Amino acid sequence: MNNRDIYILERIIQYCNEINETSNHFGNSYECLINNSIFKNAVSMCILQIDELTTHLSGEFKQKYNDMPWQDIKAMRNIAAHKYGSFDMTKVWETISEDIPELKMYCDRIINETI
Repeated sequence: MNNRDIYILERIIQYCNEINETSNHFGNSYECLINNSIFKNAVSMCILQIDELTTHLSGEFKQKYNDMPWQDIKAMRNIAAHKYGSFDMTKVWETISEDIPELKMYCDRIINETI
């Protein structure tokens, strides 16, 4: 794995942490997410950043660490970027409550393996 991949993983972890902090700040509530534009916009922007970062991981990295659905993550970014007004907030909630913690743990594990 090259240094750029490690840097990208570190950035992904930072955005995962920001999503967690934002969610905690607003009370980890789906109802708050759908009713609070600040919460919605903050986590959506972090998701977009994570998705964009994954597109810059090397092909070699994605082949080696293929337990994460990198293509699905990229697809989420495309939906968010091009259909933001009709973005499914249920999917956003599932992403921040289930997928983001899993992604963070996966990236942490990879970084710890390389140290």
